[in-house]
Amino acid sequence: MRRIILTATMVLTLASCSGDGGLRPPLGRTDGPDEFLVLPTRPLDIPQNLAALPAPTPGGANLTDPNPKGDAVVALGGQPGGAGGIPVSEAGLVNTASRYGVAPGIRGTVVAEDAQFRRSRGRFSLFGRGYYRAYDSQRLDNYAALQRYRNAGVQVPSAPPDN
Repeated sequence: MRRIILTATMVLTLASCSGDGGLRPPLGRTDGPDEFLVLPTRPLDIPQNLAALPAPTPGGANLTDPNPKGDAVVALGGQPGGAGGIPVSEAGLVNTASRYGVAPGIRGTVVAEDAQFRRSRGRFSLFGRGYYRAYDSQRLDNYAALQRYRNAGVQVPSAPPDN
């Protein structure tokens, strides 16, 4: 009986270490549809003059196709169909942020470095908390930082209570 329990425990332990090493949802919840994969289309709009319709272009965009980037620009107060460049009002900010150069593939680099960092911290994670545990040493203690600022003479008018 002991061998059966020991064998089952070893099999379950090895099975729990498998996976792609990516982030997991809390408590292993993966059921249900992905709401970000479904994009509603716009309603059909019939123009007043049907003769003025442009000729169809094979492979071209449809007027009812979703345009998430353009819709987001409009929702955030931008100009629809804008030039897509950097607005003049933000040129100074972009120049300051890129004064030391810009790496073209920075997002891919950060993803690869993050995956390597989490791999170096170990693969065991209980209830999908491995991501947070990997970065636990880098977490900011809010109240220790608050006390450092107060000790340095910075006026901090209020802070939430320390639970």
